[in-house]
Amino acid sequence: MKRLGWLVLLLPLLSGFGLLAQEGIPIFTLKSEAFSQGSEIPLEYTCLGENLSPPLCWENLPEGTRSLVLICEDPDAPRGIFTHWVLYNIPPSLSALPKGVGKINEAVIMEHIFQGKNDFGKLGYGGPCPPPGKPHRYFFRLIALDTELPGEAGLTRKQVLELIEGHILGEAQLMGMFGRVSLGKFLKGFLKAKLL
Repeated sequence: MKRLGWLVLLLPLLSGFGLLAQEGIPIFTLKSEAFSQGSEIPLEYTCLGENLSPPLCWENLPEGTRSLVLICEDPDAPRGIFTHWVLYNIPPSLSALPKGVGKINEAVIMEHIFQGKNDFGKLGYGGPCPPPGKPHRYFFRLIALDTELPGEAGLTRKQVLELIEGHILGEAQLMGMFGRVSLGKFLKGFLKAKLL
């Protein structure tokens, strides 16, 4: 009887959770048609290919968003976090960035979005370029803010993170993987394939 009593008490709670799941609360998300969450970033978006910035799109911005910041970073770099791309003052009216928009040494893109300085020492996008070995993770972080940043290009990741402190409404992330094998491993695999 005691067990039956607990079940009676739990049923309304369980049904409530089910109702929430059915209603579907909108989640701030970042996606790319080039790769999915946790998958390999195609060669054309890396230093071994055309070094183009990937197409990105997002939805369900937090209420009150006045601007967005985009940071692409590699936490697996030998010397710590390596910054590949910094964008800021992305307007909330925008919901996507096309392929190849993060051109090197362009201060402003799409008329009003500022490019920061990456850890290659340049403005714009610098694609994944890890040393041979284990694949690295590359996080594209889209951060919604209740403010806008100064209208000047060239801010670093560190400077941007300092400026947005206390102004973050939400963050969406997309993570892709990329790695390159050593020349020895490549040749070994190539010869093996030729012999099959």
